[in-house]
Amino acid sequence: MNDSPSQDDADKPAGAEAAEGKWLVRADGDRGLSLAERISEHFHRLTWRTPIHGLRLRGRHPLKLLTVPDDPFLGDARRGHALLAGRITFRGETRAIDSLNLLKPDFSAAFADYLHGGAWLRDLSTVATRVQGVPVAEAILRQWLAAHAEIVSEPAWRADLCARRILAWSAHAPLILSSADLVYRSAVLNAFARCARHLDRGAEKVAPGAARVATLCGVVAAGMLLPGGDARRAATEAALARALAVSLFEDGGVVSRSPQAQLDVVMLLTQLRAVYEARRIEPPALIADALGRLVPALLGVCLGDGGLSSWQGGGPVPGDEIADIVAATGVRTRPLRQAREWGYQRLAAAGAVLVFDAAPPPVARLVKGGCASTLAFEFSDGAHRIIVNCGGARAGIAQLPAELTEGLRTTAAHSTLVVGDSNSTAIHADGTLGRGVAEVELARQESESVSRVEASHDGYARRFGFIHRRQLVLTGDGRELRGDDMLLPAKRRGRIAASGFVIRFHLGAGIEVSPTADGMAALLRVPGGALWQFRCKGGALAVEPSVWIDGQGRPQSTFQLVVTGDAPAGGTSVGWVLKRAG
Repeated sequence: MNDSPSQDDADKPAGAEAAEGKWLVRADGDRGLSLAERISEHFHRLTWRTPIHGLRLRGRHPLKLLTVPDDPFLGDARRGHALLAGRITFRGETRAIDSLNLLKPDFSAAFADYLHGGAWLRDLSTVATRVQGVPVAEAILRQWLAAHAEIVSEPAWRADLCARRILAWSAHAPLILSSADLVYRSAVLNAFARCARHLDRGAEKVAPGAARVATLCGVVAAGMLLPGGDARRAATEAALARALAVSLFEDGGVVSRSPQAQLDVVMLLTQLRAVYEARRIEPPALIADALGRLVPALLGVCLGDGGLSSWQGGGPVPGDEIADIVAATGVRTRPLRQAREWGYQRLAAAGAVLVFDAAPPPVARLVKGGCASTLAFEFSDGAHRIIVNCGGARAGIAQLPAELTEGLRTTAAHSTLVVGDSNSTAIHADGTLGRGVAEVELARQESESVSRVEASHDGYARRFGFIHRRQLVLTGDGRELRGDDMLLPAKRRGRIAASGFVIRFHLGAGIEVSPTADGMAALLRVPGGALWQFRCKGGALAVEPSVWIDGQGRPQSTFQLVVTGDAPAGGTSVGWVLKRAG
């Protein structure tokens, strides 16, 4: 990851790029498809699936797997050992294998996805030999076949889970197809082929994003893994190309704006490439091209510890896991600094890294459970996370109270400014996002001494009459971060009423905080002894409890710095600085 960047916006030496000027980022409910593109997509749906394909999948060839691809990734060892001990565990939930009730499930949606998508096979194979793993895998799969092989219902037969199941079952075929029971083996292969037929009927109906990419990866993989599918490879690859076109921005970010979904797409394409390699077929260029854009964008939202920052409900995936996944892709590149469409800006100097959300939230049709995080940031000093978002709304353990899970999506759960105790973008009870931030204006400047980014959003204009503008400046030595948060009158008629505001800076796990006697500053001591000082002007500073969802989805008690004040009709400004003192 230290080689030269593969694209214009990857990290460059200070001063190498003139990044002045402003860009406007708008929320786009249709992913920017032109009329011609919509007509083309509709025509594609009518033509790429043919009756001939259905005949090929239904017979005329012996039902078997043509190859067993490698799984490029390791699973979770703790979950794997639990499987060997007779238990399925996922995000705080545990079920005994011998008493699973798949017809009347009593587990969460996330647990169901883990079970139906076959991800548990990766965990099992990470810790078990074939002799150890086969009885466990067969015990689970026999129960799944009994409950779902003949009954098509969701979530078991949801398109993206069918596709993930195809990739998982084929890569771990030695665990599920080593039985001498020919009836059982036939049932597994028939379920595999039925998944392929099911995907063929509904692949292009899946909403853009990671789910659609997963579905088309399954379609392409099934065509190469089952006899008779090679004749359609060009057509299914074209469908995958279209899925990527509507699921990724030009800068390589996924349209859901979720770093965890970004990681998911990276892994899916790498798994699909392994199927080509197992068949000794040259992968299409679209896979390498997509990974070449996805990986720099993924690295761009990683902090100094190498792990993901927490955005759009995701959690802090550990740095060693990210490094292993990126290594498996074979892409060597630097982090993307400016993802203007995906919306994340990265400032890095010496050992300090800042990730800034400079775009509207994802539109409702592309993601459920999005977060109102515009103009929030995370900041790290080396391996230590200093300023974070609470995170984890879609990655927490099952024991998290529903009220907390919904609270993690709010603007207040992110390190940014809140007006009138209100979200910058409305959060609906059904999990979707409503009105709020529609436009973000962005400007960025680079020099040898500082990196500066400034952005504003209109999320409070309609209700309170204010535009929130935030400026962040990181010095070249990485030892000082200066910020200005401004509430400016929006350009509209009518009187603007005074409003209270709060600026929250959620602190990373293990940060010790001590307010100063004057009430305008606080000392932050990171694990290991480094000392940072926070000081503000234009509001009252307090220290309050907070919560942070860790890499295992567990809540950790933390603190937050809270700056409060009132904004008169003419607006207001709060200046603050975070400076390393030792």
